[in-house]
Amino acid sequence: MNLIADQLSKIAGRIVVDKTGLEGRYDLKLRWTPDDAVAGAADAPTLFTAIQEELGLRLEPAKEPVPVLVIDHIDQPTPN
Repeated sequence: MNLIADQLSKIAGRIVVDKTGLEGRYDLKLRWTPDDAVAGAADAPTLFTAIQEELGLRLEPAKEPVPVLVIDHIDQPTPN
């Protein structure tokens, strides 16, 4: 499920955290209409609707701690 959450993060443009507690491997197929598709051009649901209807999962907005890399100083490399 962590891999699915990672892939959903890339597609949705937001961080998706796996809180299902499910382990193991899953073979699934998810059909949805991209947000930038022409209206009425596709018969598939939106991403969030497809996740709920086809996978039985729900994405909920929440505030979670995320890892952050902070660079507070940088110098030019010196010649060897």
